Amino acid sequence: MFDAEDSRRGYPLNRLCGSLRFPENRERFRADEAAYCDAYRLSPEQRDAVLTRQWTRMLELGGSIFYVFKLAVFDNLSMQYLGGVFTGMSTEEFAAALHSGGRSFG
Repeated sequence: MFDAEDSRRGYPLNRLCGSLRFPENRERFRADEAAYCDAYRLSPEQRDAVLTRQWTRMLELGGSIFYVFKLAVFDNLSMQYLGGVFTGMSTEEFAAALHSGGRSFG
């Protein structure tokens, strides 16, 4: 459950991910991901999770799926891909579960 504590803890991470909606920020991030993370003052754990694309860890560190998804889009990944990661399914299995009503996750 994403709560107020998660929101406070994840604020730098969510700001970074949200900033990727702007083309000029995507270019800055693409040029030097580590420096971009440092500019947003991520915790060492958040920084590592972003740089190594540990999607579940980002959520554990206060990331909101709505913001983390912006980073996934930057990497040309789909919501179905992330859904699979978060549920332990393949992208195809997750998409099939959605098509069958979406209630048969893990």
